[in-house]
Amino acid sequence: MSAEPADALQPDGRLIEAFLEMMAVERAAAANTLKNYGRDLARFCSFIKKRNETLETAGANDVAAWLEALEAQGLAASTAALKTTALKQFYKFLYTEGYRADNPTASIERPKTRRPLPKILTREEVTALFEAAEAEEGPKGLRLTAMLEILYAGGLRVSELVGLPLSAMRKGERLLIIRGKGGKERLAPLTERAVAAVEAYLDRRADFMKSDASPFLFPSRGKEGHITTARFAQMLKDLAVKAGVTPSKVSPHVLRHAFATHLLDGGADLRSVQQMLGHADITTTQIYTHVAQDRLRDLVMTKHPLARKKGGK
Repeated sequence: MSAEPADALQPDGRLIEAFLEMMAVERAAAANTLKNYGRDLARFCSFIKKRNETLETAGANDVAAWLEALEAQGLAASTAALKTTALKQFYKFLYTEGYRADNPTASIERPKTRRPLPKILTREEVTALFEAAEAEEGPKGLRLTAMLEILYAGGLRVSELVGLPLSAMRKGERLLIIRGKGGKERLAPLTERAVAAVEAYLDRRADFMKSDASPFLFPSRGKEGHITTARFAQMLKDLAVKAGVTPSKVSPHVLRHAFATHLLDGGADLRSVQQMLGHADITTTQIYTHVAQDRLRDLVMTKHPLARKKGGK
C-alpha cells in the first residue's frame, strides 16, 4: 500500500509536516528515517480516518487497533516495533508542542523483539579450519594460523586482532594486552598452541613489512600499515572452502561467537567470558547462554534414548 501524500491528509498533513520538520532540524534525522516516518504516519491517518478520527482526536484504543491490524498482517515484531516508535515520537511531539492535551501512546509498549541468536561453528568445523590453515605453506600460512589461534583463543574483535601492536605479545608469555572499545584495556589468555603459532609466525613477520619499524603484530604494505579487516575476512572465506566448511557460516565475528559458546559449553562462568570478550554489560554476554541451552536441548532431544522412542517401542 502506498503512502498518501501529506497534502492529501489536511489538516492532519500539516501536523505530520511539522513533526518531520522538527525531526530534520532538531534531531538531524536521516532522509530515510524521515521517509519511513512520513509513510507510517500517513498510513495511520488512513486507518483512523475509516474510524472517523483524526490525529488530534484519535485515542489509545485507535492506536491499539492499528497495532493489532499490523500484527494481523503478519509483520515481524521488529518491523512493528519501528512503526510503534514513529507513532510514539509523533504523539509525544504533539503533546509537547500543545497540539494535544494528552498522549494516546503513553501507555502503549513497543512490541517485544527477540535478539537473534548469533551464528556459531561446531568444534568439528573449527578443527577443520585449523587443519586447513596449518596445511598452508610459507609465511602466509604461518600468519593465518597465528591470527586464527589468537582469534579463537582470545575471543578478540576483528578490529582488535588486525590492529594488535607488536608490544601486545611478548615471546614466551601467554597473555595478550587488548585495547578494546573506548580505549579500555583487558588481558586475553592464550593457549600454548596459540603462543607457539605466534612465535613461529614472528620468525617470518618481516616478510610482510615494507620497513623495519612497523608497530603492528600483523603488518602489511598497505596504507593502513596492517592487514585490514576486509582482507582477513576474505582469507577466512577462502580457508573455509579449503576446509570444507560452508563459507557463508565463517567470519571473524562468528569465530568470536564460537569462542564464547564453546567456553560456556565447557563449563566456564559467564562473568569470566564477559571479561574476556570485553563486554561492558553482562546482559550482552548472556546471549551465549541461550545458544548453549539450545544446543543442550537439541542434544537431549536427538541423543537421549528415551527421547527417540515413539509409541512406547
